[in-house]
Amino acid sequence: MNVWWRTLLTIWRAKTLLRRRGPIAPDSVGRVRLTTLPTDIDLLMHMNNGRYASLFDLGRFDLLIRTGLWDAMNGRDWYAVVASESVVFRKSLELWQRFTVESRILGHDDKAVYQIHRAVVGGEVYAEMIVRARFLRKSGGVVNTDELFAALGRPDDTPPLPQWVIDWAAGSALPSTKSPAPSVWE
Repeated sequence: MNVWWRTLLTIWRAKTLLRRRGPIAPDSVGRVRLTTLPTDIDLLMHMNNGRYASLFDLGRFDLLIRTGLWDAMNGRDWYAVVASESVVFRKSLELWQRFTVESRILGHDDKAVYQIHRAVVGGEVYAEMIVRARFLRKSGGVVNTDELFAALGRPDDTPPLPQWVIDWAAGSALPSTKSPAPSVWE
């Protein structure tokens, strides 16, 4: 339940910042300050590996709202889904440790937006996750990124994706939902 409260607080904070300061550029770094709570830790007394993804979602909410994408999406009945993600752990976050979730849009291809999320303590990266997110219509179908940036009313000035991100996306892809994907172990 604590992630629900953190989510609501993050949304409230982001909406307040958007109202007071206006939208931020899509390539800005968003920051959400957090503390590792007892419900975040595992039996080894450090943050559970699965909790990172839930807390990195807070960074995604913050960016969606503060860039203006949240309002553009809601006004058009669009929503975002995570298509793939990969996380690397460097150091453990301990109980009651304060850290910052830093989030940034890396770029996009024609169907997805790529984000990086980091857990940072004192300027040092403890964990990093790359996320490939797609935008879908509630009525069905994919929102291409040209349409997404047009809805923001600003130019698409995100940098080209680094080659390693393109390689990661291709290497981690599963077949389309319209293609068979049998679970066969070799």
